[in-house]
Amino acid sequence: MKSKKQATLELVKLCCRALDEKKAGDLRVLDVSAQSSITDYLVIATATSEPHLRALRVELEKVIDASKTRIVGVETAQESGWTVIDLFDLMVHLFSAERRAQYGLENLWKDATEVSIAKLLAVAKPKPAVKPKPAVKPKPAVKRVPAIRKKPAAKK
Repeated sequence: MKSKKQATLELVKLCCRALDEKKAGDLRVLDVSAQSSITDYLVIATATSEPHLRALRVELEKVIDASKTRIVGVETAQESGWTVIDLFDLMVHLFSAERRAQYGLENLWKDATEVSIAKLLAVAKPKPAVKPKPAVKPKPAVKRVPAIRKKPAAKK
């Protein structure tokens, strides 16, 4: 059985992959377990517009639901430029570029450990499967039909 920390990290990976596939900008993950008593990880991402912000939230909700993880809460206000999805051990913050610069969560949590996005998004390469060689099928015998010769036309 996976430990709580491993399960949370798997959820972080799922969220990061979903955000990356939906073209979220400046994706960052902070391990705040040493600084916070309410959550272990913060995922922070930037949307290019309000519709993009909604699309990121909807995609995350689909991925989270598919993983059978309970969403504790979603906080978003119309045109606020900031959406928070609370998954208890993980909190996802989606910002517009202006709101992200305004609130500067990375600076508030500067003592947190940053988790490498490249490692989170890396997919373990499966070992190449050895393809069995197809059995050599014997070629069917070709029946040779003797050529039919036409009789030369009779001379008149």
